Amino acid sequence: MRSLFLVLTALLLSPGPALAQVDVPDRAAHAQSADLLAERLAIPFASGLVGAELAPVFAWVENTRGVRNVMVARAGEAPRQVTDYREDDGIEIYGLALSPDGARLAFVRGGDSSFPDDGLPNTAQRVEAPNQTVFVADLSSVSPPSPIGQGHDPVFSPDGRKLLFTRAGSIMVRGGEGDARRIADLRGNAGDFSWSPDGSKVLFRESRSGHSVVGVIDVAQSTLRYLGATLGYSSDPVFSPDGGSVAFVQFRDPPARFADSRKSFWSVRLADIETGAVRTAWSAPEGEGGQYYGTRGRNLFWTASGHLLFPYEGSGWLHVLALPAAGGPARDLTPDANEVENFLPTPDGQGVVYSANPGDLDSRTLWQADIASGRTKRLTGDGQYSFFPTYGGERLAATVTDARSPAHMVLVDGMEPLSRKPTIASYPAPKNVTFTAEDGTVVHGQYFRGAGNGPRPALIFAHGGPRRQMVAAFHPLFYYHNTYIRNQEFAAAGYDVLSVNYRSGTNYGRAFREAPGTGRDGASEYRDILAGARWLAARPGVDPARIGIWGGSWGGYLTALALARDSDLFAAGVDLHGVHAMVRSVSDSYPPDEVLAIQRLQWDSSPMGAIDEWRSPVLIVHGDDDRNVDYRQSLLLARELTARGVPFEELALPNERHDFFRYASWLTALDASGDFFQRKLKPSR
Repeated sequence: MRSLFLVLTALLLSPGPALAQVDVPDRAAHAQSADLLAERLAIPFASGLVGAELAPVFAWVENTRGVRNVMVARAGEAPRQVTDYREDDGIEIYGLALSPDGARLAFVRGGDSSFPDDGLPNTAQRVEAPNQTVFVADLSSVSPPSPIGQGHDPVFSPDGRKLLFTRAGSIMVRGGEGDARRIADLRGNAGDFSWSPDGSKVLFRESRSGHSVVGVIDVAQSTLRYLGATLGYSSDPVFSPDGGSVAFVQFRDPPARFADSRKSFWSVRLADIETGAVRTAWSAPEGEGGQYYGTRGRNLFWTASGHLLFPYEGSGWLHVLALPAAGGPARDLTPDANEVENFLPTPDGQGVVYSANPGDLDSRTLWQADIASGRTKRLTGDGQYSFFPTYGGERLAATVTDARSPAHMVLVDGMEPLSRKPTIASYPAPKNVTFTAEDGTVVHGQYFRGAGNGPRPALIFAHGGPRRQMVAAFHPLFYYHNTYIRNQEFAAAGYDVLSVNYRSGTNYGRAFREAPGTGRDGASEYRDILAGARWLAARPGVDPARIGIWGGSWGGYLTALALARDSDLFAAGVDLHGVHAMVRSVSDSYPPDEVLAIQRLQWDSSPMGAIDEWRSPVLIVHGDDDRNVDYRQSLLLARELTARGVPFEELALPNERHDFFRYASWLTALDASGDFFQRKLKPSR
């Protein structure tokens, strides 16, 4: 009990969420692993890699036990820490930007990177919420970074002398050592900022209600102009190499009634900045790929070779097309890639580097394609997962993980680490498996075989998103980095665990991602969860009477749905910030006589639609400042379960956001999850 006492004492003495008030008859077995979980969750995690345009200089954020700091390294040199933060204070660091020569660094500290203008998080429960502040560091100096103003999205000018940032629609520019000045006030929130090659203009995308526009600000002339506004969305704007033109993606979403329409809904357009004239450079053909879908990074580049690079899934898989800006046919540069996840041009503009999964849908490797010839070459090998390719000058770096090492930064040529590579040597590699749902859908997952000979309890893990893919290794996103650790620790404690990549997830092609009837339209992805549980129940040594399920966000929704529909199969569950009532307003593209039937389907696709059948116990975990899933979803579930006498435990995290900003919150939630399953499913170890 001593190890458990130390962990709980540390949590209770620090400002943060309170532990769940539950009756705990015997925690001796759980206590043996509590301090080990704390140690594993404290392992360094690196993210946010950026590079300088003209120099082999890279920067990233390192999070160790909730303490976030900025790291910088020049290729071939040891990394150094630029900041000196020392607390698990729940304050995010993000938006890193290096000047082109790599001499200066800007970053944002405070706020929420997912909702930068939507209130200030205060997860450490201070008297005043910390501000969202832009800092600048001179990397030739040992002086600490200097705050220059409130805002986010810093971008250096091409000469490195000016820095742009924004806050709530106001665009600010700071030159030299003086105060920042406002150069524009916009109606909506802006992003996708870039400077013209001569540093005289700023290009941006402004999001408004139901649409977005592309604008250009002439900084010296103090003029603002919108280019090619449409009845839809304009996104991913980019300057031409000479700065005289702008390219952008124009798209509109299909109406809900025609969600599977194969008409052409998007195009790539070019605008002349001086005249404002706009022409369509390319339109998506009708059919597969007629609806726009991009990566989570930048989706349009104008290369020095005069090509426009953008994603397109006309083959049913997301590939990269190269289109001559002067005119000519578009060409698929990645025909054998399966699914491209991120891409960017090479510094000379003659090629493209991309992260994809060719040959193995559950892999992630880096490749390079030559634009002129179309020849491709592989840049990273087997046994590791490579994400987010990033150039610093002419040197290529990436975020890399494997089964035992979390996200760390690596120079791709020679796979030389830029940052330290922490390792948990005892973690075995999960096994990639497939199984088949009742409707014939082939589903992928990762199987963590539990310690011991059995009979063993088993767990289904359902990821969130749902636009996500788990891999048989540490994940590059912090949320799933933590859940991977929890799954490994569950396996070490004697649980078989199956992480299910259910339909509507990514990297298995458009047909799988856009599968019919998912979510509120019928919850067809639940068939994959059910198939995974039955696959687990048939494993040698697994006790089919002790199968649990856990997950967060959309995974919380699927956890609640499983417990409501199939308590005979799922003996217990942990539901982190899940959605429990899926009913919402119906699109006005439907006639009134269809609305009731649509909302009935939404209800039947919800945990609430089957809650009268729910009998299995559940632990409900939710932060009450969640901006992704309304806290009221868990308030609703707690009331409904209480009224029906269904056993549940609760862990409320005051001031926490969806992703849990504090290490203490993650440890509390995941430790409580282990304790809950320990008592309900009773593994032998």
